Amino acid sequence: MDKKIIIAMAGSLLMFTSCVNQFNQVYKSSDNDTKYEFAKECYAKGKYIKATTLLQELVTIQKGTGNAEECLYMLAMAEFKNKDYETAAEYFKKYYKSYPKGVYAEKASYFIGESLYQSTPEPRLDQTQTVNAIAAFQDYLDIFQDASLKKEAQERLFALQDKLVKKELYSAQLYYNLGTYFGNCTNGGSNYEACIITAQNALKDYPYTSLREDFAKLVMKSKFELAQQSVEEKKIERFRDAEDECYGFINEYPDSKDRALAEKYIATCKKYVKD
Repeated sequence: MDKKIIIAMAGSLLMFTSCVNQFNQVYKSSDNDTKYEFAKECYAKGKYIKATTLLQELVTIQKGTGNAEECLYMLAMAEFKNKDYETAAEYFKKYYKSYPKGVYAEKASYFIGESLYQSTPEPRLDQTQTVNAIAAFQDYLDIFQDASLKKEAQERLFALQDKLVKKELYSAQLYYNLGTYFGNCTNGGSNYEACIITAQNALKDYPYTSLREDFAKLVMKSKFELAQQSVEEKKIERFRDAEDECYGFINEYPDSKDRALAEKYIATCKKYVKD
C-alpha cells in the first residue's frame, strides 16, 4: 500500500480516536456549562447523535436557567435532524407548551406538524398520523396569522389531504375489486354498494381533488355491476340508475379515456330500460 495512503489513514484514525476521547471526556464531566457548549458545537457541526446524547441529559439540568429554552428547542431540532420524527414532535410540543411566547415558539409550532408529516405512512395504511399532522399545521396557521412558514405549511396541508383522498380511493377500489364476494358484507349489503358510498362520500368531502374522475368512474362501474347482479325485480331500476350515472360521467368528463366504457354500459342498460 502506498505510504501516503497509510499516513492519511493513520491520521484519520488518530483524529477519530481523539474526537471520541474528547466526547467521552465531556460526557463524563460534571461541568454542565462545558457540556452544554460542547453540545452546541456538536449540533452546529451536524453531529446530531452526539448532540442529542448530551442534550437529553442537559434539558433537565438546564431547566430554570437561561439556557433552558434554547436547550429544549435544540434537542427537538437535533432529534428531527436525526430523523427520529416522533420523538422530535414530542419535544417540539413540550417546547411550545413550556414557552408559547418563546423565541422559537413559531418554528416549534411549525415543526410539530413537520415532524408528524415526515412520519406519516403511505396512503394504504392507517392515516391517524396524517390527521394529527393536518391538525398541527392548521393550529400553526390559526395561531400565527403572519407565519413566516405559511406557504410551506399550506403546501404540507395539500399533500396530507391528498394522502387522505388516496386512502379513500384505495378503499373504494378494494370494495370494487371484491365485487360479488359476500364474505365481508353484512345486513344484505354488497361490495359494489360499499364502493359507491365510499366514493360518493369522498367526492363530498374533497370536491376539488384531482382524483375526482377516478372516484366518478368507480361509482359508474359499481352501479353498472350492481345492476348486472341484481335480482329481476330490481334490474330495471338499477340499470336506469346506472345509465343516468354513465351520461353524467360523459357530461362531466367528455374527453375521458373511459368514455367508450361509459357508452358501452349505456348500450347494455338500454336493453333493460324502456322509457
